[in-house]
Amino acid sequence: MSKSDTHISRYRELALVLLALLFLTLLSVLITELHFGALSVFVALTVASVKVFIVLLYFMHLKFESLLLRLLVGMVFVLYGLIIIVTFIDYFFR
Repeated sequence: MSKSDTHISRYRELALVLLALLFLTLLSVLITELHFGALSVFVALTVASVKVFIVLLYFMHLKFESLLLRLLVGMVFVLYGLIIIVTFIDYFFR
């Protein structure tokens, strides 16, 4: 990596990411207290997916990568979503 390809995240931006992750973690804990019935797992997985997306963007610097790599990661998220959908379809029709 040459020196022109480096990037530095600002502390304010990282602090906002930290606050977002802490809020989402608190939300994950609150989801266990609020009973959504069959949707509890879906809501928890959605919150966890948002946290993963934030970590990928900011701590793994995905937002600075090429479009191809971002598309590949996006396709992994689509595959993950499809697996979750198929799992819930199987769960609801048993």
